[in-house]
Parts: sequence; C-alpha cells; structure tokens
Amino acid sequence: MVLNPFFQQGAKSEQSLVQSLINEQLKMYGVEVHYMPRKYMTEKTVLREVVQSKFDDAYPLEAYVDTVDGYGDNPVILSKFGIEQKNEITLTISRERFEDYIAPLIKNEENIKLATRPKEGDLIYFPLGDRLFEITFVEHEKPFYQLQKMYVYTLRCELFRYEDEVIDTGIEEIDNELIGDDYDGTTDDGLNTIIGPTQTLTLVGSASTAWAYTGIVTSGGIRKVVIANRGGGYIYAPHVGFGSAPSTGVTGIGSVHEMLGGMTVCNKNIANNMKSVQSIVIVNPGAGYTVAPGMAVTAVDNSGGSGFIGTVHIGDGTLGVVTVTDGGGGFSTSTPTVTFNTPLSFTNTGIGTTATGVAVVSAAGTVTSIRYTNAGAGYTAGDLPISVTISSPSTDSTGNYIFNEIVRGSTSGVEARMRTWDAGTNVLEVGSVTGTFIIGETIVGTASSASRVLRLKDEDPLDDGFADNTEIETRADAILDFTEQNPFGTP
Repeated sequence: MVLNPFFQQGAKSEQSLVQSLINEQLKMYGVEVHYMPRKYMTEKTVLREVVQSKFDDAYPLEAYVDTVDGYGDNPVILSKFGIEQKNEITLTISRERFEDYIAPLIKNEENIKLATRPKEGDLIYFPLGDRLFEITFVEHEKPFYQLQKMYVYTLRCELFRYEDEVIDTGIEEIDNELIGDDYDGTTDDGLNTIIGPTQTLTLVGSASTAWAYTGIVTSGGIRKVVIANRGGGYIYAPHVGFGSAPSTGVTGIGSVHEMLGGMTVCNKNIANNMKSVQSIVIVNPGAGYTVAPGMAVTAVDNSGGSGFIGTVHIGDGTLGVVTVTDGGGGFSTSTPTVTFNTPLSFTNTGIGTTATGVAVVSAAGTVTSIRYTNAGAGYTAGDLPISVTISSPSTDSTGNYIFNEIVRGSTSGVEARMRTWDAGTNVLEVGSVTGTFIIGETIVGTASSASRVLRLKDEDPLDDGFADNTEIETRADAILDFTEQNPFGTP
C-alpha cells in the first residue's frame, strides 16, 4: 500500500459519522419537499422521444435550499417563444436517505428508467413557493470525496413547464397545481386552469323526452316555401326575409335549415366551401296575410352567393309558433322526429294539410326549438290542443367521469386522459389523446364506467392570443413544397 497504513484514510465509522451529521443538519435546517419520480408511459421508437409521462407518487424528503437569495438571476424573460419564467433553485439532499428510503420504493415500479439515484426529469414539489420544479442536473461529486466518500446529491432545478403529463399523486397541495384549487370534478371551476394541449368533447346528456305545444293561426299564415332554384356560391347559410304583413297582422320569420355542397349550380359552387340552399323552414308563420308575401335570401356579410328563387304559400288555419317546454336530453347525432295531429277537417272532408316540422338540437343534445317545413292548413278550434310529438332519444347516457382516468372511444379505440368534466353542459376536456375521436361513438370511462355519445369535438380549444403555431405553419407551407422528397434541397 502506497499510503501510510497507520492512518485510516476514511474508515467506515468516520464516514458514517459524517453522514449522520449531514442527515441531522438537513433535518434541522432543511425544508420538507416531495420527490416525484417520472414514469415514462409511451415512447416513439424512431428517436426514442417520450410522448407521455406520469407522476403519481410523491415521497417526502428533507432538503437544504442552497439558493437562499431567491430563484436565481433569471426570473422572467421575453424570448422568441413568448414570455418564459426561468426560476431556478438548488437543493441538497442526503445520499443515504435517498438510497435507503426512496430507491427501494421505486426500483420495482414500472416505467422507471433509473431508481438508484435522483434523475434529470423528475420533479420536486417546493412547498414554500407552492411550485413544481424539474431536476435539470444532478451533481453527485460535491463536496468532493471527503474521507473517500460522497454524502449528498446537489439538485439543480428549473421551474416545471407542464406539457401533457399526468399528475395524480393523491396529495391535494401538489395536484391542485394542475387543476386549480376549486376543482370539484363536476363543474367548470377548473376548466380554465388546465395547462397544455387538450381537446374539448361535447357529449350527449342523459336521455329524456322533450315536450312542446303550439296554437293555431286562423287566417293568413305562411304555410311553406317551395324552392324553384337553390342558387349557389353561399359560404354561410344566408338570411331569409319575408315581406311585411298588413298592419293588423304579424310578419313571418324563416331560416335556412340545410345547405347542399358538392354540386355546381349556375356556375357558382366552384370552391369546396360554396354551397346551395337545400331547404327553408318556418320559424314563425306570421298572421294576417291576404296575399303571399315576397321573400329575399341574402348572403351573410356579403360573403357571396346568389340565384335563389322560391315561392311562399299561405293558408288559413295554419299552426303557430311552437314553444318547447322541456328540451329533454340524450339526442345524439340524429335529430328526433316531430309529428303533429291531422286536422279534423281533413279527416272528415279531405280538406286541409297536416303540419310537418323538424327539431333543432343543441350541442348538449337537447331540443331547443321546432321549425315547420309545412305549417299545415285547415286547423280549427276543434283540433285544440294540438298534439306535438317528439320521438324519444335512441341512446342513454350514464355516469360521471373521474379526474385523470383513461377514457376510450368505443369505435375508434382512441384513448385520452380526463382533465375536466362539466355534468351541466356535458363538456369533457381531455389530454394525452392518442388519435382522432369519431362523432357518434360512445366515450367510455375505464375507471368510472361512464358512457356518453360524442356529439361535437374541438381539437384545438385553447387560443391564448400568444400562440402563433398556425400562422407559422401557414407561412412555412407557402415557402416550402412538402410534396418534394427533400423540400430543403434540389427537387
């Protein structure tokens, strides 16, 4: 042995004494933080980049704050990517405490890449600032081999920037960093506090029958509109206007019910977004018309479109405005059928016309109004009360979703993480989406067993006014030809 054998050069007893003194100092002058190991849920195999991570464990641990003068010299900066908060903190933890306490607990956990030491990418919850920090570097050789041994880990941390990770530790103080202090799982209290890419799914509510009633217009009501020319070139559904009724009457109101695309009419539908008028419905038949009024169909905000020609028909004993008393619920992608009773005059003498109509269903799957395709004719006081029958929903919806559970599309097989659920509006916000949900499929909660039909979806609901991704992509597409095999080189 080259060294002097009469000196111990770091005996185990001396090393243990130093380690014990360090542990004691950390417990006396440190701060209780929570160490949160990162679990890698999915990876791509090309570049091995992580696309989804989960933090569902948090271990209390004493740590000494080295940066006693604050969060470093980079609090808030304005970068080319927007405003960034670069707060940093340096913590010192006991090597022995980590190896004897935390390492044995996480070494058998699935999807843990490294369990023997703290690793970059793991999180530290700092209670004094109520913030989450991400470990960016682990210094394991400071102080440098005193008595031939290392005793601490020095963790350099940066303020955590949430992207699409699942944070569900079961500790309220930590989890509310993601969902907000007031989130209760049933309201929209935490809807606007979710950070990161999400999708908003509007689902069908619980099934229930809708109810409505109407009256009779004794004379001069608008019965129907017969289309002679659908016109073309309309980008949006145009406005519909009827001529004014006499001073003693009520002017009728109409609207476009359907637009038709994929056909060329009058050489106007030359673009994919241009359409023709397919049908016009009666919102209010009006009253007191002695002659059929004129009708005007005008494009919205001069967006284009013309050529529509239609004829207005009036009649006596038409039905009046339909009032929906109960919108029901559970109406999915197909609207319910609406039927009216046949007038007695038609039953007895063959004179009269049975009214027909269509229901307007909201995004939440409730009936908001009923429009006439034909307001009928020949109805009298003997037909009162008018029977308005709305068919029942074909599907039912059950249960409420649970925060952070996996929801799955029954047809597409797409999975996502539940972020917020508003049972009042039937709006489900999800993150970590693996594909594209299909309208009309059932969204099932794997933990809650909640089951509801998807009616509408918004794949990019968050527009904070600072994100320019779409604009950048649009301008880039105008410069680069991605149909080439190598858009950056010689074609």
